[in-house]
Amino acid sequence: MTKAYLELGEVSQLIEAATNLRDRLLLTLLFHLGCRISEALSISTDDIDLINGIVTIKHLKSRIKLKCPKCQAALGLKSVYCPKCGEKIESAIKDLKDFRKQRVLPVDEELLALISEYITRGGPVNRNGKRMLFGINRHRAWQIVKTLGEQAGLPHIVNTETGKVHNVSPHKLRDAFAVHAVKHNDSGDGLRMLQEHLGHQSFNTTAKYRKVAGEEHRKWYDDLWKSDGNSAKT
Repeated sequence: MTKAYLELGEVSQLIEAATNLRDRLLLTLLFHLGCRISEALSISTDDIDLINGIVTIKHLKSRIKLKCPKCQAALGLKSVYCPKCGEKIESAIKDLKDFRKQRVLPVDEELLALISEYITRGGPVNRNGKRMLFGINRHRAWQIVKTLGEQAGLPHIVNTETGKVHNVSPHKLRDAFAVHAVKHNDSGDGLRMLQEHLGHQSFNTTAKYRKVAGEEHRKWYDDLWKSDGNSAKT
């Protein structure tokens, strides 16, 4: 069996399959915040404000066009000197590496309590002078979600645009969050708020979730006419 997205009950099954606090927090955070796995793994304890219930997310996917600080000519990431004016641009490269687009997200009480418990129990890991919330890499995180999805008996997820079938993954929790949000409020204001929350540069990227959220209705309707051939008879 395949589905277009995970529903709330299935996400709960996934989280319940986690046998340790770290994995339970990872799954809950990915779903409740709808953040990318790279963003989740970049969260340090300094990014979390337990008092005000907010977390700062580094939008690591952002793209920046690098230009020469003197003549504004386009530069490559490996450039040392500007090909147009010869200006040394190592400082511009450094500025690019240090740049991070950020967004501040509210955290609900359930997730906040889980984060607080995790920190209190000494879960964060020291990395390069920072206390990272999760001391695992991207591959390990994907492995955790995939394995727990299998243990929970969750269906495979089909990409509605390509038709390809995938295992449950961190990004599918982001998708589940987005679809849940659209089902709750699919107005223009609601979609724009979701766009800001997810960190999408294009509104069209966010709007695709409205289409996904409506697929269940379409399937239900189509099934009405596939029963026994007598549905259309009067």
